[in-house]
Amino acid sequence: MAGIKKRQDYISWDEYFMGVALLSSRRSKDPNTQVGACIVSDKNKIVGAGYNGLPMGCDDDEFPWEKQGDFLETKYPYICHAELNAILNNIGMDLRGCKIYTVLFPCNECSKAIIQSGITEVIYLSDKYAGSDTAKASRLMLGKAGITCRKVNTSMNNLVLSYNEEDV
Repeated sequence: MAGIKKRQDYISWDEYFMGVALLSSRRSKDPNTQVGACIVSDKNKIVGAGYNGLPMGCDDDEFPWEKQGDFLETKYPYICHAELNAILNNIGMDLRGCKIYTVLFPCNECSKAIIQSGITEVIYLSDKYAGSDTAKASRLMLGKAGITCRKVNTSMNNLVLSYNEEDV
């Protein structure tokens, strides 16, 4: 068959869904760590997305963003992680058999929610806290629950988005 051939430089599913997770992370107001997550069905449909931030109704300007100090004066008791937000923000479907793309390997608390929701695969970009107790507990639970964990498979270092309509 002659004629125009399809593009060859399109992004993979992993690159696409991790891109959505990374784009979601840009909504985070956290000055230190921005994490996004994207839940995908077995038919490659996005069914949930989230980022780390305060619960609805809590003003970002009225809560602390500190990493150290007295517990109640830090961000930790108040922030909802991206993975939990993605689960809570899902479109109302059963998440059994879905996979979650997340910018940062999930903590033990998010792993509990991932397991309970029925998600069967975790794809992550960074595992920078791999040596921490929370990451070790997370891996142990996810492994015992039979959930596959893998680092995202991509040949790209970055992906640039443009809002210039001439680029469309």
